Amino acid sequence: MSARATPRPLTTRPTVSVFIPCYNYGHFLRQCVGSVLAQDDVDVDVLIIDDASPDGSVAVARELAAEDPRVRVIENEVNKGHIATYNLGLGAATGDYLVLLSADDLLAPGSLGRACALLEAHPEVAFVYGYVPDFTTEPPPAKTDVRDWSVWTGPEWLELIGRRAHNVVSCPEVVMRTSVYRDLGSYEPRLPHSADFYLWMAAATRGSVGRINGADQAFYRVHGNNMHLEKFAGVYTDLRERRKAYELLFEEHGSRMPDPAGLEALVRRSMAKDALQLTCRAYDRSDEALLARATDLMEFAAETDPSIRDTPLWRACADRVDRYKNGQRPGTRHRAVAVADDLRGRVRWRRWRRTGI
Repeated sequence: MSARATPRPLTTRPTVSVFIPCYNYGHFLRQCVGSVLAQDDVDVDVLIIDDASPDGSVAVARELAAEDPRVRVIENEVNKGHIATYNLGLGAATGDYLVLLSADDLLAPGSLGRACALLEAHPEVAFVYGYVPDFTTEPPPAKTDVRDWSVWTGPEWLELIGRRAHNVVSCPEVVMRTSVYRDLGSYEPRLPHSADFYLWMAAATRGSVGRINGADQAFYRVHGNNMHLEKFAGVYTDLRERRKAYELLFEEHGSRMPDPAGLEALVRRSMAKDALQLTCRAYDRSDEALLARATDLMEFAAETDPSIRDTPLWRACADRVDRYKNGQRPGTRHRAVAVADDLRGRVRWRRWRRTGI
């Protein structure tokens, strides 16, 4: 369980380095940088790295740097890709804390001050996150009142997210101690899809984890060109990449965990259940695209946790796959299961929005 804490005001003026990687997002860049420069209670420095964008993004970046001395620009002569660009920018951070903010996302008003207040009050916390609403064109009015803070020890937080084996952190809202990032080294190039998930978990082996509750900490823009939607779409790919992140976590940081074997067993069962539940859900909702991967999903579950074959969930999943292969479509009972599953999903979403887990 997290320790709930009453928020304290920020009594110092910390420095925050905000790194903004940009590739073909010049039309979003001015709004993004503006959301950083408008932050109060902290001193910010902004580093934009243009990854050889062909859309003229670098011209916008140069204009912003000319207008405000807090903004610097690095121009990649050739496209290096997102992980190399992240590491180039974050490695240049000079502030007490650092933020990775995609050029299409925004910080919420006052978010850095709220995050730094928690980090200053709790020096054991490695990073802070919070709620991030989606938007398309313009962000909704920001909620800025903090209800309370949550602080988990690293092992507590890893166990809680291990029960779901999902990434509960968006990214633009994260404020991390620069010293923690330096200790971890860099974004992991072996995990192009799940490097951020891996980074949060690795950071939790270095300290506690904090969350701002009640206020919006950033805004995530949803559009057709989002990298994770465009390049890494598909639940099967997502499952495999999350498993890779966990496998590397236990390999590289297991020695810093109190019970790595127990946590790994928990995670493997959670991911196996996730794969089977996806297959059952696909049948109950007549999702033909996902059902086409049903065999892959069941194989993934068995590979991840062989003992899952002995559970009622495996048998229920196998029954649905057989029905699908025989041309049967879900009847009333399965449609009712889908409705109940939707209700449970909404409950889980509300809990995540409120608690971050």
